Amino acid sequence: MAHDFVRFPELTNSQMDIYYFDSPHKQISEDFTAVVVKVQDGDTIKVRWKERNFDFPVRFSNIAAPELNEEGGKEAQSWLESKILNAEVDIKVDRFHRVEKWGRLLGKVVFQGLDLGAEQITRGLSKPWVQRNEGRIRNPIPKEALR
Repeated sequence: MAHDFVRFPELTNSQMDIYYFDSPHKQISEDFTAVVVKVQDGDTIKVRWKERNFDFPVRFSNIAAPELNEEGGKEAQSWLESKILNAEVDIKVDRFHRVEKWGRLLGKVVFQGLDLGAEQITRGLSKPWVQRNEGRIRNPIPKEALR
């Protein structure tokens, strides 16, 4: 089955062995510097990088910000936008966890030496990734029973 490089430009590590040479663009496995062209929400930005001819999303790997329709979501987005929109940032890529389940590249976003994810946590705009589900009610019905 062919990979959809338009909708999912990033290959997961398991897909690299299969599709790497078919990819029409460079796969990212190392840190890089890019310009932020859009702040989608408090933990996802869209960047422009000299090695690609299209803009692409980067999901912060170390935080979970509220969704835009949740309390604090717009505030997290606005703070981030005020800091880095149209600015150069460094993206620190963990080569073992490069791509998340929705196909976005994962990375720590660093601006002028400051880890923006850690700064958002300090300011109360987001949670550490490991705490993303704290306080949420879990579904008491097993998934198998919902089928």
